[in-house]
Amino acid sequence: MIESVAAAFEQQDYKTAGKLLKQLLQESPKDPWVKFYVGRLQEVSRKYQDAEKIYRRLLRDETNSKIVAQARQGLQRLREFEEEERKRGISEAMGDTHGNEAGVLILEPISNELKTQAAQRFAKVTQMDAYSARLLLPSRGWRLYRTGAIGELKYYGEQLQQAEIPCFWSTLAALQQIQVFQVDYFQKSESNSREVTVVCHNQSKQLGSLTFEWNEVKARVTGLLPIFEEVVDRNARGKLERKTQTLDYAQFSDLHIPGRKCILRIFDGGYEWKKGIEITLPNSQNTVRINWNNLSSWLDEQLPQVKIWSDFTPFAETALDQNEMLSHIQSNVHLFRKEASNWDSAFQLYSGLVFLKVLSDEC
Repeated sequence: MIESVAAAFEQQDYKTAGKLLKQLLQESPKDPWVKFYVGRLQEVSRKYQDAEKIYRRLLRDETNSKIVAQARQGLQRLREFEEEERKRGISEAMGDTHGNEAGVLILEPISNELKTQAAQRFAKVTQMDAYSARLLLPSRGWRLYRTGAIGELKYYGEQLQQAEIPCFWSTLAALQQIQVFQVDYFQKSESNSREVTVVCHNQSKQLGSLTFEWNEVKARVTGLLPIFEEVVDRNARGKLERKTQTLDYAQFSDLHIPGRKCILRIFDGGYEWKKGIEITLPNSQNTVRINWNNLSSWLDEQLPQVKIWSDFTPFAETALDQNEMLSHIQSNVHLFRKEASNWDSAFQLYSGLVFLKVLSDEC
């Protein structure tokens, strides 16, 4: 009867093949040729994952050279089908109106308990080995996985989400639409205890103010940005050489107000401590660090329910080598630097992605 099954496949009469195989599965369920043709039936029915499992099991368990050869050919056909579908999917995604816009694809954290199985699914989508895939999956914060045309990134992102790999994507243009105001100081509202006013500068360095209610703030982002200096030191051979080292860290805190499409950016070196709300006692000799801690505690009191996103540094370490992409991001970070640093644009990228993610989750 197996010859009749083979003949049905030759004639592409899959309905007859299915009926014959149903009978053979009852009579000879362990026959490797029956298993193979069940795999072929799954393949022509476009149930590629089921077909792949059968072919791989045959390769693992069988020694018959003809069966092994047929199973290998089946796996090769599946790879070709997947590649064709991938190219077609990317082509369709790139055909969208904004498909060619620059963007980023971000991986979200996965618990270590789920990583082994997740890595196998991730590896299949990204066409890499499971060990390398596991190393790429983050356990704590976000990882910048890919940059490029948003159409292609969206295609891969949807494939990853179908494989239960948490991720999201965004265009750089969407990030640049968020206004960033540099906070000079806070002022209390005389008429409404729920309101507060910030005196701030916009991206064109124009001075102004913004009054809002605390419940408008939907997220807080904190981060440390390194401050570099060039020093002269002796190398292993005792010769003098110039090198760059981290002198200190500047503290930043962003308040996100999506309803107004803006971020309020507070910087420990740019806040005017002696103005507005009393953060420090008059004539006190507090250090900037103490003042910053006092300000942070005050913000905690005003925003007890608002999530603080504080995993900027591990995220930045996955993004700092993306020079081309970061060069297109206006950092809105006004640290005095002798030369530009990717850390500044990486912070803008991280905070902007949090802004868009929180906004989309609420919608």
